This record gives sequence, C-alpha cells and structure tokens, in this order.
Amino acid sequence: MIHFENATPVKIKGVGGGLWISLDPSRPEDVLITEVDKIFKKLKHLAVNASVVIDMGDGRGHEDLFALVKTRLIEKFEVGRVTSPPKKQSVPTQRIRQRDLSKGWNHHRSDVLMLRGRVRSGQKIDTRKHVVIFGDVNPGAEILAGGDIIVLGRLAGKVHAGNPENETAIVFALAFDPTSIKIGTITAAGSEETSHAMPEFACVKNKSILVQDYMKTNPFKKMPWPEAV
Repeated sequence: MIHFENATPVKIKGVGGGLWISLDPSRPEDVLITEVDKIFKKLKHLAVNASVVIDMGDGRGHEDLFALVKTRLIEKFEVGRVTSPPKKQSVPTQRIRQRDLSKGWNHHRSDVLMLRGRVRSGQKIDTRKHVVIFGDVNPGAEILAGGDIIVLGRLAGKVHAGNPENETAIVFALAFDPTSIKIGTITAAGSEETSHAMPEFACVKNKSILVQDYMKTNPFKKMPWPEAV
C-alpha cells in the first residue's frame, strides 16, 4: 500500500558501529522529540557512548532542530559522538548555470513528452522520457515513463515512473488518486480513500512509496539545474 504522511517521522537503523537516525523536518518539533525519546528509551544501555548520525535530508535550514536533538541525546541518553551525514560531492550550481547559458536554449533535444488532453480508459502511453500531461488520467488508462510523471489534472489510472529501475523518479498530480503506482521496482496499490483534492506527489523512501503534500514538501527544489544538450 502507499504510505501517506502519517508514516513514522523518526526512523533508526544500525550503520557500521553506530546508529543512523532519519528525521522528517516537516513534522512538528514536539512530535520528533517524543519519537526520539521513545526509540532511545527502548535502546537503553545500547545507546550509551554510541556514535549517532542525524539525517534530515538536505539539512539546510534545520540547524536549530539538529542542535536540539543532539543536546537531548547526549544529556538524556548519554550517546557519544553526534554528527550530520557526510556531504555528497556535486558540481557547483553556478558552474552548471554558466555552462548551460553558454550553450543556449534555442536548439536542444527534449527529454520530456508533453501531452494535452484527457487520457481515457484503455489508452496506454509508453515512453523512455519524462511525461507531462495537461489533463486528467482516467481509471483504466496506463502511463509508463522512463522518468517522472507529472499530471496537471486528476490522476486516477495506473502509472509506472522510472521504468524500469529508476527509483529517484516521482509521480505528481493536482488530484492524486491512482489505481496503482510503481516507481522503479517499487510497487504499491492505490489508496482506498476518496480522491485527494490537493497537489501531491509520490516518491520512493526507504524502499516503499510515500505520498506527500506538495505544498509542504516541494520535490522540485531538489532537482538539478536543467542542462541543455
């Protein structure tokens, strides 16, 4: 099944000789602290002097929350070293922008398939590109895309983004109600609830499909600067 935003806001796993805590910084601070306390109370002496990594996604803008959790773990549960995840190496954004501007945007090969109109029951779209649909996707319709699937309307059909094995792809819709959804190799049945009247998107997180409120967690801000080809 699809996991909606009431999923556990704090998760923990053993990594090497220490512990890795994943926090959802979009959740209320008191909720996160309560969940952290529950987890470390169960660990008891196993947490004493343990090395702990606190992972909050990109971590930007959450320094106060990191400091609060770090202090609590050290003072209340006597953990050892508390750090952030190691930063990933990436090409500086400014360098990418300069390169793309030098190439220009007048002539480039598009990796996006854009369609306007309703995708009706029985119709199937199959492409290696990203898909953007200006319209609804009816129950009984099917979309397979090598990249992301963006529906500027109601999504009520069957979708497979990141086909066949790209689990970094997303599925976005202004009204999110698919009958089934697959991202890369991860599959989930559609929600049994009524159609959600708010923009939502699905992504793979911890080997399951998570649906989130687009207004609270914008997935597009994490995407790289577009590169002209």
